[in-house]
Amino acid sequence: MNVQQLDQLEYGVIKEELARYVVSYEGRRQVDELVPMIYPPAIQRALEETEEARELLDRGASVPIPSLEGMDVLMSLLGSGYLFSEQELTALTVFLGSCAQLRKYMSTKEQSSPRVASYAVSLQELKPLKEEIERCIRFGVIETHASKGLERARKKLAVAKERLQRKLDGLMARHRSILQENLVSMRGGRYVLPVKKEYYKLIKGAVLDQSTSGQTVYVEPDEIAALQGELELLAADEAREEHIILGMLSGLVEREQAALAGNIEVTGVYDFIFAKAKYARTLGARKAVLNDRGVLRMNGGRHPLLAGMIPVSLEFGRGYRSLIITGPNTGGKTVVLKTVGLLAAMHQSGMLIPAEEGSQFPVFTGIFSVIGDGQSLTQSLSTFSAQMRSIEGMLRQASPGVLLLIDELAAGTDPGEGFALSIAILEELNRRGANIIVTTHFNELKAFAAATAGFENARMEFDKNSLQPLYKLTIGEAGESYALQIAGRLGIPEAVIKRSGELIAGQRVDGGAGGAWQGTAQAPARYLDDRKEPGVNLPDNSQADKADVKDTTGSGSAAAKAAAPAFEIGDAVYVTSLGKSGIVYAKRDSMGMVGVMVQKHKLRINHKRLKPYLSKDELYPDDYDFDIIFESKENRKKRKLMSKRHVEGLTIIKDEDDN
Repeated sequence: MNVQQLDQLEYGVIKEELARYVVSYEGRRQVDELVPMIYPPAIQRALEETEEARELLDRGASVPIPSLEGMDVLMSLLGSGYLFSEQELTALTVFLGSCAQLRKYMSTKEQSSPRVASYAVSLQELKPLKEEIERCIRFGVIETHASKGLERARKKLAVAKERLQRKLDGLMARHRSILQENLVSMRGGRYVLPVKKEYYKLIKGAVLDQSTSGQTVYVEPDEIAALQGELELLAADEAREEHIILGMLSGLVEREQAALAGNIEVTGVYDFIFAKAKYARTLGARKAVLNDRGVLRMNGGRHPLLAGMIPVSLEFGRGYRSLIITGPNTGGKTVVLKTVGLLAAMHQSGMLIPAEEGSQFPVFTGIFSVIGDGQSLTQSLSTFSAQMRSIEGMLRQASPGVLLLIDELAAGTDPGEGFALSIAILEELNRRGANIIVTTHFNELKAFAAATAGFENARMEFDKNSLQPLYKLTIGEAGESYALQIAGRLGIPEAVIKRSGELIAGQRVDGGAGGAWQGTAQAPARYLDDRKEPGVNLPDNSQADKADVKDTTGSGSAAAKAAAPAFEIGDAVYVTSLGKSGIVYAKRDSMGMVGVMVQKHKLRINHKRLKPYLSKDELYPDDYDFDIIFESKENRKKRKLMSKRHVEGLTIIKDEDDN
């Protein structure tokens, strides 16, 4: 999986947060190497381990994980012939003691936490090595009884020191009157007497040093020079014997290199697992279900780096595998993309995620995102160019099981070309079988989602009264941008807002800057009514629209002007008196009235007030069931039941057309 792509989702930040909970260098290494897995059994195992570890912590367990202090240096020197010091060998015994403690602790958890406990079986206590080091070294010092040779050397050294000390005591007493102080000093590792400058010639011996002021001369009397030479030889014998012991112990350590490496690895695994568990407790996270059906259901998911985020729910994989999310700026669309992508990556990394019970994720073989403008001054890339460069990579990587996250597809270019390019890109990505979540402001993409198999609309909810985002995602409905309302609330003059509305209305009459999207439709009635803000009262249709249907032939002949289009059931039309689009549900009658459904209202409208928008042949397959659009869900169920058998008392009531 492409780790650089994951960094755009702040996966690297999550790893840094996780690293705060490890206590060893090996645990840190495993965090550094963490990437989402794509092998389901490995993911499942990691998730169960993390959950077991969290349950242990929730029960108040204190897991004795070794810190591995000093073990990195020791392991790096094995095989080099290095002679380990007393301190390094002492650190090793501490580590081996911790391994024994951890193994014993985990043996008591085999029933409650079998997966986590299973690793401890691999820990080797290496008792002979530990006991031999502890026999030879105590409190960082080699014991005298570590070897016979060391014992003999230290006995001789002790006798020589005692003789020297008696000699020094005699000299101090004899020359007390000419000494600067009644203390024996050392210079260059040899004992000396601190003699007053004017008297130093009275003592037969060698001058080894003098004080900074020059008032004290440090003299080594000839009487102790020979004894000091003997002492140095005996000290060398002691050091040689100590080196022999350290060499012997180092050899024992060398023979256990593989076992020590295994213990360190197991320690790192435990450190890593419990770090994930500790981080999960901090996030209030839980284990999501892993499924192999391509279904993603995120119940109340929260971005782990956004404190106080309102949970978001999202689903795909049943009936559709891709979402097109619309809604106002600052409504949380980008956060939804990052949350889904990041939680999916965390889940496949064996981490518990901040989401509610019932959440489930499939295994994505790749997670790719284009989030942010990606501008680069050094590469002279615009927002659009940078995004297209990333999209090109997505087109190469797209395949079943790949998750693609695209923020504001084809933004930063001509809207007419932008929406067309967006649809072409989405069609190709869809053809390759990828899961896609896209945010957009293009109305045409709402229509595309409503009309294309595998896609579904979703919108970020917005409070129209307060003009504040609700950060709630609703699937199955397209959203509005509320750009004019927000601009007005932020102080844009009313005249500017009004003129903007006029331009938008004119654009809709003319078919929009880019025209209406045309393609193979499945159920486009949902999006045709979304082209104007929902909730607007329908005006009375008693006043005739004086504008006739435009002459589309360009000939200007009387016969062309007189010809009225024959509207068919299922045609999309533009109602000029309402400024809205609708679907024809009843053909023109003898009075010239056509049945049109506008925003779920069935209206009878004079054919002169209608303009062709999209024909039914462009919108629907030949065998499309128009009851899906014109009848209620309850009536459709009843009709299906009636087609199978007679049901006593079951009736379908057909309402009159709405006024």
